[in-house]
Amino acid sequence: MSKLFSTAKGVAVVALVLAGVGSRAQQLPAKSKVMADMALANDYFMKKWPDAGAKVTVKGVTRESTLWTRGVYYEGLMAMYALDPQKKYYDYAVSWGDTHNWGPRDGRITRNADNQCAAQTYIDLYMIDKKPERIAKMKECIDTMVHSQKIDDWNWIDALQMAMPVFARFGNIYHDNQYYEKMYEIYNYSKTVHGGKGLYSPEQRLWWRDKDFVPPYKEPNGQDCFWSRGNGWVVAAMVRVLDIAPKNAPHRAEYQKMLKDMCEALVPLQRADGYWNVSLKDSTHFGGKELSGTALFTYGMAWGINHGLLKKKDYLPIVIKAWNAMQKDCLHPDGMLGYVQGTGKEPKDGQPVGYNNVPDFEDYGLGCYLLAGSEVYKLAK
Repeated sequence: MSKLFSTAKGVAVVALVLAGVGSRAQQLPAKSKVMADMALANDYFMKKWPDAGAKVTVKGVTRESTLWTRGVYYEGLMAMYALDPQKKYYDYAVSWGDTHNWGPRDGRITRNADNQCAAQTYIDLYMIDKKPERIAKMKECIDTMVHSQKIDDWNWIDALQMAMPVFARFGNIYHDNQYYEKMYEIYNYSKTVHGGKGLYSPEQRLWWRDKDFVPPYKEPNGQDCFWSRGNGWVVAAMVRVLDIAPKNAPHRAEYQKMLKDMCEALVPLQRADGYWNVSLKDSTHFGGKELSGTALFTYGMAWGINHGLLKKKDYLPIVIKAWNAMQKDCLHPDGMLGYVQGTGKEPKDGQPVGYNNVPDFEDYGLGCYLLAGSEVYKLAK
């Protein structure tokens, strides 16, 4: 042993061993702890919003609670309900749907993905209790798109998460590939056409949020602007479509490749503390801890591990570090979640981000956290 330590080679070997020990130092908490943390955060929100259908007033503007932010929350709630089917969760979601007559945000036929997001939960609830009214209005919205020639609707990448899973669900329910084909056409237009040459960078395997951020737009450090939560929405869209689509669904291979490619690109961008910066390639531009993007990436990677798409030995340490960071740094004793960037479309929006800062909407950050937790729970012992 003394000879080993006396050589440069020996020191290198020991350093590698110690590095390996350090990389394994963090472990996921037990399943019971993961669920307890999810429940704590969710109970905080349900107590704050006892009326599921109550309108939301932010900065003097009042909106129906079918807006996309609340839709994302219910995605998370239903993911948790699938693991812990408490009646109060189901009743809360049904009350939300009943209040809005199971319709889109504005109550009218809409092509706007944000206003269709609620359908993801409506369909979940329909699959539990197949009352036709739970999906009729949203099906009319999607059918209008399926039977039209227009394919340029999703000109911002958030739209992929808000709408793609709805198309996939209807494709499944009705065994009709028209939904999958139209979904792919609109998705591919976003990927390859919007913004000039598409919102996706094949070289960097990340997405620009919309046409405002494609090159020559640059961040202060000269890098392209890849917004964390925006890319998180795309990761979530791929996960949710793959979770729904049967193995022989049209274009499934495209979504698998996109998820794998994005996750590979995200690994080296993770901060030492487990988070991803709001500007993925510029840590100097509002850099720091941020929950929503981090949670969505954790969701995607954990799902990929659970479904054999990503290698556990490569991605589990990334997931562990991210989940433990959110649990330790973001979750307040009363269930509030800190470090959530407010609404917007780029790093400077929704600031400041901090432990005690309450974002303009508290619902979507919680939804992202619950989605991540639902997959981390399956990995935990």
